[in-house]
Amino acid sequence: MNVPSDLRYAKTHEWIRHEDDSITVGITDHAQAELTDIVYAEPPKVGAELKAGATAAVVESVKAASDIYSPLSGVVTEVNEALTANPALLNTDPFGQGWIYRMKASNIAEIEALLTPDAYSAQIGQ
Repeated sequence: MNVPSDLRYAKTHEWIRHEDDSITVGITDHAQAELTDIVYAEPPKVGAELKAGATAAVVESVKAASDIYSPLSGVVTEVNEALTANPALLNTDPFGQGWIYRMKASNIAEIEALLTPDAYSAQIGQ
């Protein structure tokens, strides 16, 4: 499984990339592998206020529907419109074109509660 070293991870298999004032959120390689073929993605709405640990999005695969939880509290600033037409991007490029949404965090200190790449690797048995 791919666990990029420049990201932080939630125990629920979401990742964040912190760039300047923006947080990008997606699902991990482990999560997409467990879900198998993703056929539908419903990101949050722009402007939605999310709380850390609350449901932010929903994805459906040929196996099941799964909630995607927000790793941080904040406001959604952008969603990945490409997922509407091609939800399989979550499978083929989970850390690139398969991102789900971007947000402005309301409490940047919450990042410290997320897992480091080494801790996430240990959680998934790598």
